[in-house]
Amino acid sequence: MEAEGWSTPLSLDPRIAQQLRDLYQQEESEGKLPSKQQLEQYYATFRNKFGPEQLARLDGEALLETMHSHGTKESLVYWLEFKDDEEFHSPLFGSIAGGSAHKFGLFRKKETGKWTTGSPQKPVELSVEQAVDVARQHRDELIGGAKLLDQLPGNGNDGHYVQLQQDMERVAPYISTTAWGHKYFSLLYPDKLDDFHNPDYAMFHLIKLLQSLSQTEGRYVMAGRYAAIACYLEIPLHLLTILTNDRDGRTPHSYWRIGTTGHTNKQSYWPEMRDGNFVAIGWSEIGDLSTFTKDDTGRQAIRSLVAPHYPAAKTSATITRATRQIFDFCWNIAIGDLVLASNGATVLGIGKVTGEYSYDSSGAFPHRRSVEWLSLQEWQQPDQKPDIEGKLTTVYKMKRPLNLIEAEKRILDEPSSVQAPVKPSEAPESDLDKLQVRPLPRLSGITERIQAVLERKGQVILYGPPGTGKTYWAEQTARELASRACFRATFDALDDEQKTQILGDGKTFSGNVRICCFHPGYGYEDFLEGLRPKVEDGQMYFKPRNGVFKQLCRDASAHQDQPFYLIIDEINRGDIPRIFGELLMVLEKDKRNKAIVLPLTGQSFRVPNNVSIIGTMNTADRSIALLDTALRRRFGFIELMPDMEPLKKAEVGGIPLGAWLESLNSRIREHVGRDARNLQIGHAYLMKRGQPLSDFATFARVVQEDILPLLEEYCYEDYTRLEKILDTGLVDAKTQTIRHELFDLSQQDNLVQALLKPCPDITTTNQAAAAEVQREMVSEEEEENGESEEGELGA
Repeated sequence: MEAEGWSTPLSLDPRIAQQLRDLYQQEESEGKLPSKQQLEQYYATFRNKFGPEQLARLDGEALLETMHSHGTKESLVYWLEFKDDEEFHSPLFGSIAGGSAHKFGLFRKKETGKWTTGSPQKPVELSVEQAVDVARQHRDELIGGAKLLDQLPGNGNDGHYVQLQQDMERVAPYISTTAWGHKYFSLLYPDKLDDFHNPDYAMFHLIKLLQSLSQTEGRYVMAGRYAAIACYLEIPLHLLTILTNDRDGRTPHSYWRIGTTGHTNKQSYWPEMRDGNFVAIGWSEIGDLSTFTKDDTGRQAIRSLVAPHYPAAKTSATITRATRQIFDFCWNIAIGDLVLASNGATVLGIGKVTGEYSYDSSGAFPHRRSVEWLSLQEWQQPDQKPDIEGKLTTVYKMKRPLNLIEAEKRILDEPSSVQAPVKPSEAPESDLDKLQVRPLPRLSGITERIQAVLERKGQVILYGPPGTGKTYWAEQTARELASRACFRATFDALDDEQKTQILGDGKTFSGNVRICCFHPGYGYEDFLEGLRPKVEDGQMYFKPRNGVFKQLCRDASAHQDQPFYLIIDEINRGDIPRIFGELLMVLEKDKRNKAIVLPLTGQSFRVPNNVSIIGTMNTADRSIALLDTALRRRFGFIELMPDMEPLKKAEVGGIPLGAWLESLNSRIREHVGRDARNLQIGHAYLMKRGQPLSDFATFARVVQEDILPLLEEYCYEDYTRLEKILDTGLVDAKTQTIRHELFDLSQQDNLVQALLKPCPDITTTNQAAAAEVQREMVSEEEEENGESEEGELGA
């Protein structure tokens, strides 16, 4: 393919091109992107205030203040870093915020009022005259760089941008290397320069776009590819960068090569890593590093362990390399980074890191990081010159673009279909390593967030207004994580026997995923252990009985290779300090498997590492601020708010459900009071079995029997306030009544009118249009199906 007017053929994978086009249409329709007219207005405003022509007219202290005064909101540096209002939205064009003012090369120090240059380590104070000279240098380089960009062809190729890079280094040797200089130029020439002002960010997204550059490096060289892609897709360049951020993530992740073969025995540990969804390293003798810290103290502690346990590492350099690799694996590899499990130049699998460091003493590779495998294809590093990247290194941060691009290609090529799991009993043990295992579909969204918190904390609470799907997501996530760990398959792919193992038989408190519900009468004896009456031979006595959590921990201890999940619904409705008791001491991740003595039976009790707790709480009942402080410290929290996305194409009786609910919640926030945000109506009220309501009679019952009673409770029988939320079509404040007669099936038209009365404008929204399109498609499909069935019957 070739970008129109672009003199170098542009190789852009058609799948990526379509992803970007779809994302552009979606975000544009949702109003998330500024219009081209608005962009042009921002560019013109900036040029009229700080363009080369304006800077050329300034000199002396006026130039100094205009360019570098942080004390005024009218300076160039303020506009580039902080300006964010209707006149100019600076963050829209790439952030340069953060760090000290030294990044601008000149600033007036707040404490002394002195103009300062140099570095944070070696600041240099300047007189006003000296500061003016620095400002002049900056101005001249900005003007010189702008002239170069003026001369750059609008359809310049890679060669033109290589020349631009070289000319910038000659004409603007300081400014061209700074983020603020790059942002200045990109605002003046938005069709020629991207707004990734950090070259590492620019390179990261080019790799994600599978764009290979020449050996010439530099932020201006990379701009040519972005300009070509924007031209090809007919998307403004500064909107393309927003789309790539949304597609690939705003913070670049790293790529790590992880060796899979033992150094001494040359044994491959890849099958265990692949099937166990983790990567691991050896150095087993140094023990568990969970309590070490990510600082120089932790690094030195690791070093002190390496030397005595590995006498073969005779030189200081060898010990340093081993220490660095272990430290990188434990702390520098971040959640979200990609790991390339490798044997020499052969990449065996690509995974995304999903968990923090953990230790498993049962294996020769005990130091572990959990991963989600994205590709299990084998391939060779394409760039092996002058040698294999990371050769003979167990943990290595990969940097060569060709190798990283190949990894992204493999992920993109990975088929979406998942091979059915193979039980170990179905194949001889010697053949298991030969099975062609495909990676499972990636977890995403709320499920992925819950997984991340559980791996970090061991327990999480999902909180939010009623009807936001808290219990649904708790159950969905627990059963999915358990299925993947136990059977390497999604829950939907399991057979009935496997599902019974995960969920239990429905008769006893069993299964990998169990659920209980707290209430005011729920106690310690129900959760951990208590005495229960029992009658034998006409005599009643009290016998100790395990509570639900103690029993789950007993079962988890007996099956250490499987995860166990306890879902506690409505966790905030119980007396938490009383229910949990001394359990709060050993819930924390770093205190798991630490023994405590239960006061009732005197038995030793531990919380195994393979136990996780997912709680749910309704913030309409109680804010998380009121929860027990000790509990809050031990749990992670994920807020679930009303989500209109599942409802945006849904329509019932002419009412676009997403837009209607969004409008209703807006009025609740406006009229209910201080805690109104936690009293909104969740989208789950308008859904059934994971799908939006499609029957008007059901919708009407939900409004009458679920939503209206909630609103009455929120308003404390204040019908004036209720009328402001629902309007006079449904509520009569004077008589303090709700017009329940409208919910009769014969009154559907009148009910629709009453429900839409407080929000007539929602019929003009994109959601309403999308819902109407969806309804017409369904009607056409039903009509076609009807004709087909009629024909078959006739035949």
